[in-house]
Amino acid sequence: PLEERLPEEPLVVQPYEQIGTYGGVLDGLSNATEAGTSDLLSVRHVNLVRFSDDLQTIVPNVAKGWEWNDDFTELTFFLRKGHKWSDGEPFTAYDVEFWYNDLVLNKEIFPETPSFWLFAGEPMQVEAIDETTVKFTFPVPAPGVLAKFAQVYIQPFQPKHFYEKEMEETGMSLAEVAEIYYGNSDWKDVPSPLLKGESDYVVPTLESHILVEETTEGRRLVANPYFHIVDTAGNQLPYINEINELYVPDTEVRNLKITNGEVDYKVQTVFIEDYALYKENEANGNYTADLAMGVAELRYYAFNLCHEDEALRQIFNDLRFRQAMSLALDRDEIVETVYLGQAEPMQATPADPNTVSFVTQDQLTAFIEYDPDRANALLDEMGLKDVDGDGFRERPDGSNLTILLQYCAQGGPIKTHELAKTYWADVGIRVELKEVSTDEYRQRGQANALDMLYYVQERTSGAAIVQTSIMLLPPFGDYWVPGPALCWGEWHKTGGASGIEPPDDVKRLYDLVEEFLKHPLGSEESNRIGHEIVDIHVNNLWKIGIAGNVKTPVIHHNNLHNWGPYPFVSYDYYWAYPYRPFQWFLTE
Repeated sequence: PLEERLPEEPLVVQPYEQIGTYGGVLDGLSNATEAGTSDLLSVRHVNLVRFSDDLQTIVPNVAKGWEWNDDFTELTFFLRKGHKWSDGEPFTAYDVEFWYNDLVLNKEIFPETPSFWLFAGEPMQVEAIDETTVKFTFPVPAPGVLAKFAQVYIQPFQPKHFYEKEMEETGMSLAEVAEIYYGNSDWKDVPSPLLKGESDYVVPTLESHILVEETTEGRRLVANPYFHIVDTAGNQLPYINEINELYVPDTEVRNLKITNGEVDYKVQTVFIEDYALYKENEANGNYTADLAMGVAELRYYAFNLCHEDEALRQIFNDLRFRQAMSLALDRDEIVETVYLGQAEPMQATPADPNTVSFVTQDQLTAFIEYDPDRANALLDEMGLKDVDGDGFRERPDGSNLTILLQYCAQGGPIKTHELAKTYWADVGIRVELKEVSTDEYRQRGQANALDMLYYVQERTSGAAIVQTSIMLLPPFGDYWVPGPALCWGEWHKTGGASGIEPPDDVKRLYDLVEEFLKHPLGSEESNRIGHEIVDIHVNNLWKIGIAGNVKTPVIHHNNLHNWGPYPFVSYDYYWAYPYRPFQWFLTE
């Protein structure tokens, strides 16, 4: 019975258009199990709280409320009495406490506490006060942590009963059970126990849909009968019964399925360069292709500052080289040719200018003018000469200088690279291109095996930078978006025992970022420190921006209702999560 499946105080949500009808299968597609899949993950996602569709207001979700102490060192969440996991067992504050104290802090699972849960280098504390009250205590003020729980895919709860039962039935330790079901990762679906062949079921969830089937070709999910949200008529959500996710690694095949009307929703890894194709086929495919503003969607190049080739590393670490490579790019032509005029030439900043107030126009336009003469002069000054007369510069010792740009389609429009290769050839720098899969790109990035990097400047919105230093500090990235400064991050992490000592500007960043995270975003101190952080990044051009304020296609089938507004596209706000996808419904 419904009353036995819902919490005593379910979350009531007003549908965008109307009370929906039950049924149907939401058909979506991804590049692969770990590539381009987060937009569909976001459809069923829950967390303690979420951003509303204005991307500013934080509203309840799993938690029905919260309160801070005066100095932002204690955050208390209030949960819903009677809330249940997808297997019908009670969800309580002890599941939050278990997630952190027994899994995250477990040295057999994480030999080092993930930096995501460290504050000024120290772990937080999590305590269940009673079944519906849980308190987070931080070693320093952490006002941005609420935004962390509002947007991140990491869910700060795990079913304690499930792990205890598995341990009892199998005789395995918690670490052994976690290796199967938790996988030393907060990204629970990839790879899941189903795909690994280690189990025929997955961990109970609080999400709107439950994973029930997975192969190397896709996954299928069904509605969670214990989901905690209802519409204004008291109907339990979600309306849609199933989600069918297909893995399609080839861009042309994905576009064919979209234009044939086989896809109900797609926003990730669709780009403006294909917008005309989507618009031309709207009627035939019975879908709508809109354009939305990209937030934290700026595209950039970055040269590997920690390259294993010492001579290349020396060239890449010369600021004159990075300035020259930036000045050699004709961003106006890129914007018109690749982005159809639906973007702006822009320098890379570690904070998205649409979401914070401390990024200046001077910072956004630094070294973005097209000036090949100045670029040539800087390269000449470095001693990079064309020794053999073939039109391309050699290294200072006269040996070959060729840079390999390995890229994946998920990182952004591929046409950009052909243009960039031409611009750089015009100033005598030979760049070769090679397309690889997203998985290969990430693996090579983490192995320090890329000459240069190209991707989307994610995790730079105000919501992201107040809760994580991923893009503010070396390596200026993570596994999903590899950064160009692995050795600097390693040097700091090991106290200089390994890695390469970074320049003084980088050392200054560590102090600045630690202080930045202690202040509420938008405060005078936050703005002052944030501006200095951005200034250091821009002055050093560790990442070279190409285009920002990028308009991005948003595609939905016309049979998908309660679609409502989808004005901003952003991984930083977790794609569809703010737009209430649990109230979407389908008609024939």
